[in-house]
Amino acid sequence: MAVRGSSKQVRHALDAVESAPDALETLAAARRLREAAETLELAAVAELRRQGGTWMQIGTVYGTTKQGAQQRFRDALNRDRVREPAKDH
Repeated sequence: MAVRGSSKQVRHALDAVESAPDALETLAAARRLREAAETLELAAVAELRRQGGTWMQIGTVYGTTKQGAQQRFRDALNRDRVREPAKDH
């Protein structure tokens, strides 16, 4: 599952933030942490969609509408060629 691999990247990036020797390295590690967290988030959305989760459910998690969730994630899912169900419930 992609979510597990992504969560390992987040943990690794967090370790790098905590062990950075100076402010520049902390900044670089923080950037990697943010990117890893975004990858994890996208993997979780993709997994939920594969399992039959709806855009409405995703929107609820983010305090937005179904359309807001689609706008936030659909392009990234398509760009990463993540397969998702064709039909929304």
